[in-house]
Amino acid sequence: MLELLSKFPDEKSAWGALWLSALGFEITALFFQYSMGLAPCIMCIYQRTAMLGILFAGLIPFLYNHFASRLVAFMLWGLSSIWGLLIAIEHVDIQMDPNPFFASCEIVPNFPSFLPLHDWIPAFFAATGDCGNIDWQFLYFSMPQWMIILFGIYSLLFIAMLVPRLLVQRRF
Repeated sequence: MLELLSKFPDEKSAWGALWLSALGFEITALFFQYSMGLAPCIMCIYQRTAMLGILFAGLIPFLYNHFASRLVAFMLWGLSSIWGLLIAIEHVDIQMDPNPFFASCEIVPNFPSFLPLHDWIPAFFAATGDCGNIDWQFLYFSMPQWMIILFGIYSLLFIAMLVPRLLVQRRF
């Protein structure tokens, strides 16, 4: 089993599946925003950015599957999935805080000054919603609770692909 999992990152289709899944979630986020009228808050924008990291992590080795591209992709995938999970957990904490005066989030995204994505592409990165509002639920879970599940799955898949790779093949 470890041998099979260790060879999986050599396949372009594996990276394509990662890219397609993240692309699907980004399209879904835009559907929620523009078709259903759900305004994304700052935490949603950060989670959207983490999902973009996963999207690019899948795209890089899908286009050029080589040692260096896999190394970059694994780092980007791990960083993005774990960061997205932490942001989603923080978002749920904000929504579940019994005292809404102390549970708040920023209004303007805290992107680096050399990369003001919210100014460059406001239709995708501008935050217009409130982090404390629960505007949508499915099966009694709010959007950030679903994002905990999604980023948790991406994080587990990252570990499931990386560890056998390092143990069996001792390389990326």
